[in-house]
Amino acid sequence: MRAPIGFRISNRRKSLRISQAELARLVGISPSYLNLIENNKRDIGGALLQRVAQHLGIEVNSLDGSDEQKLLQDLEEAYADPMIESLPFQHEERRQVVAQYPASAMAIARMHRAYVDARSSADAYAHRLRSDPLLNQMLHQILSGITAVRSSAEILEDVSDLGEDERQKFLRAIGREARVLSDVARSLIGQFEVTSQAAKTVSTLREIDDLIIERQNYFPQLEAAADDLRHSVEAHGSFGPAVLVEVLGRQFGIVTQVGGRPTVPDFPGQYRFDAESRTMWFQGTTTLATRQFQLARLLGELSAADGMRDVLDSAVLSNPASRRLAARALASYLAGAMVFPYASFLSAAEAVAYDIDQLRERFGGSFEQVAQRLVSLRRPGAEGIPFGFLRSDPAGRLTKHFPLPGLLLPNSGHACPLWAIYAAFRQPDSIIRQVVQFSDGSRYLFLARSLQHRPGSYRAQPNLISIMLACDVRHADRTVYGSGLDLMDQSADVPVGPSCRLCPRRACPARQEEMLTPGGEASVTRLPLLPKEFGLGDLS
Repeated sequence: MRAPIGFRISNRRKSLRISQAELARLVGISPSYLNLIENNKRDIGGALLQRVAQHLGIEVNSLDGSDEQKLLQDLEEAYADPMIESLPFQHEERRQVVAQYPASAMAIARMHRAYVDARSSADAYAHRLRSDPLLNQMLHQILSGITAVRSSAEILEDVSDLGEDERQKFLRAIGREARVLSDVARSLIGQFEVTSQAAKTVSTLREIDDLIIERQNYFPQLEAAADDLRHSVEAHGSFGPAVLVEVLGRQFGIVTQVGGRPTVPDFPGQYRFDAESRTMWFQGTTTLATRQFQLARLLGELSAADGMRDVLDSAVLSNPASRRLAARALASYLAGAMVFPYASFLSAAEAVAYDIDQLRERFGGSFEQVAQRLVSLRRPGAEGIPFGFLRSDPAGRLTKHFPLPGLLLPNSGHACPLWAIYAAFRQPDSIIRQVVQFSDGSRYLFLARSLQHRPGSYRAQPNLISIMLACDVRHADRTVYGSGLDLMDQSADVPVGPSCRLCPRRACPARQEEMLTPGGEASVTRLPLLPKEFGLGDLS
């Protein structure tokens, strides 16, 4: 859905007492076209947006629609909630609320978020109480233990002629049952805490999303720290894994071990830092790109902790899980900025038309690392192509994402089954490109590739993932991936949605879930062959 920035242009123009015809003449378009823009019936961007901002005396950032797009997406989710989706909303109602009453729109979005969090927590506890066999077993153990303790206590209380040996026997039984009860109770509390933490995932991911969107996935403080760290590393030699190992050893006494067993038995990951022994361990099959990135990340966490802490302290992170995950994201950002220095990386990206494989070769990074760095090229005055990012496991579950204003990327769960991120699993080691069109007419170029993390042994299962980048189709011709595509021909576009639940395409053959379209007709998918009143056997 397009951001309603036309109202903002119209209000600013009127406040300056500039007529529509005059502004149209100043920016070089017809008054009728400006009228369509101000009524949000035409998109605006690029040089035209810059000219409008210049003549209205405001920053381009205030007209790019990023805030409105995020708010629109939040309202889309709120209005699609089953509790209210049947209400007769008007077609343009959400955009009008965002455009004319942004504070009210934000209030609706925040209340819906709080409602979703509360409902998730309540559902999780209700599920535990109703159907969890582990909980049922624990409750029976507690009841059995209480019964045993009570029985022994009653014998001690009621039987006065017990011998000392028998008395000690019952006391030992009470003590034994009490210890078992204590262990079971702790396990029970632990199960509820695990469920509670799982229920907080929604708000945790939202808070990290808000941090990334608020900063447009660009952190100048971390970029500066990364430049300083890279220069300090290059004082010892050419930047790479070997020099990073040397610097970490010299400055922090860290030993790097490749291969063998980690200090924690049966550790499933490809790398781990043991603070007690000051050892950075890598699985023997890890790539040089992985070692370089994780060594840079460790150096960043040790050397730039104050800068990362300042960013975390300035963000809205309501619980320890949010802060921990945000700290991990910032450390990865810092490592990416070290491995791929902003100015040289952006210059190289423009020179090779954003060819990811060429960038991998030049900077010694992996496909995923390069893709994530492309997303963060948002320095004011030196921006790269704005990309969104998604990562999926083979089951289709989304495991990481960086949002793109205007493109509704699901926070978790599953995206549209027609997206290239899923097709990439069927064509391993190949980049899949796809021009898609959403129901509001917005068009994007999707690029996806499946990757495999090397297993540590023959018996270990390979870890498969799929990575996808997305950019507005207007930028496609700036990339090598747009070559050979007729971007003006929309007949070849793949009609998609964000996910089945939020997609209004009624005739989509790939639909897997009922849609929740506010104000629209009832869904007609997955009905009996005789849907009228479910009158089975009635052919009249």
